[in-house]
Amino acid sequence: MQKVLILILVLFLVIVLVLFLGLLQKKKQSQVCFDNYCFDVEIAQTAIQRVKGLMFRKRLEKNQSMLFVFGEEKKYSFWMKNVLFPLDIIWLDANKKVVFVSYDNQPCNHSKCIAIKPNKNAKYVLEINGGLAEKIGIKNGSKLIFGENIN
Repeated sequence: MQKVLILILVLFLVIVLVLFLGLLQKKKQSQVCFDNYCFDVEIAQTAIQRVKGLMFRKRLEKNQSMLFVFGEEKKYSFWMKNVLFPLDIIWLDANKKVVFVSYDNQPCNHSKCIAIKPNKNAKYVLEINGGLAEKIGIKNGSKLIFGENIN
């Protein structure tokens, strides 16, 4: 009985150590850049990550962004449901060229939120703080450069 308890304790300590070391590891960071401005990017690549997006976050630092990566070019609509701060939403084609920008989208905490629909197909969508796209000159035709770890 005592050996079983010691074995359980050792296994528990190993699990705690593995979890602790996992928390200490830094996430692989990547960046996306327009001509004169770069963003640290969090990638929403899975369906669950894309659905959640930036919902319920209190803020996004000035140089942070979320990049949504889709399998194919389509007209992907977005909404501001449960997003707590304004966002600029930028749609990009497979060549990473801006095809549509929706500036300064306001949070929506109602049961019915308006869908923001682009008029062009996109493969990527970038969300940044509201007002920043206009400030740094992001518009249709702007080119985005991907850093490492982005497909």
